[in-house]
Amino acid sequence: MNHPNAAAAYRTEQFENAPPLKILQMLNEGAIRFLRVAETKEPSDPAYRDHVRRAEEIISELRLSLDHGPNPELSANLENLYLFMQRELSRALIDGEKEGIGASIRILSTLLEGWKSVNLAEGGAGRLDHAG
Repeated sequence: MNHPNAAAAYRTEQFENAPPLKILQMLNEGAIRFLRVAETKEPSDPAYRDHVRRAEEIISELRLSLDHGPNPELSANLENLYLFMQRELSRALIDGEKEGIGASIRILSTLLEGWKSVNLAEGGAGRLDHAG
C-alpha cells in the first residue's frame, strides 16, 4: 500500500539531493507548470491566484539565489529578467492581466533550455553556481 506522504517524501529527497544545476532546472519547470495552469483559469478563480503566487515565489527564490561574484554581468541580466517576471506576475494578480503569464513562460522556457544545454556541456555533472 502506498502512503500518500511517501510520494511527497520521495520528491523532497530527490530535490534535496540533486546537484545545483538540476535544482535550477526543476525550479524553472515548476514555475512553468504553475503558470501554465494559471493560464487556463480565470483571474477571479482562487486557483489562478494560487498558481501565479507559487510561480512568483519560485522566481523570487531564483532571484535571491543568484551568485553575483563569478559573473556579475550574467547575474545582473538574470536578475533583471526575474524582476521583470515578478512585475508581470504582480500585474497578473492585481489587474488580472494574463499577458505577463505568457511572457514569463517564454522567458522561463528559454532559461530552462539554457540550463539544460549547460548540463549537457558539463556531461550532466551539474556543478554550476547560479549565474556562475
